[in-house]
Amino acid sequence: MTGPPDPGFAKQLGAPKYIGVVMGLLSRKVHKQARKLGVSYSFLFMQANGAQLRELASLYDAGHLRPVIDKMFPFAQTLEALAYVERGRVNGKVVITLD
Repeated sequence: MTGPPDPGFAKQLGAPKYIGVVMGLLSRKVHKQARKLGVSYSFLFMQANGAQLRELASLYDAGHLRPVIDKMFPFAQTLEALAYVERGRVNGKVVITLD
């Protein structure tokens, strides 16, 4: 899940109106893509809390979320996986398997 902040997020933060306008400009492309697909987009700032994780798990279980996996590494190649992420060219999640 990735995308730019949107005006709703600016409002949640209590940011000045011009910040909402800027966030609207930043997110216009993703909003346009969402409309074409018949879905909605809203920015979610993740926090380390169980409620958000349960909500995401529920959305995943229902088939509403599909993670994008860029590459998978076996546990023995964890250092290579971290180096791969540090290169900054990852498009999705990098998964370390425990096989």
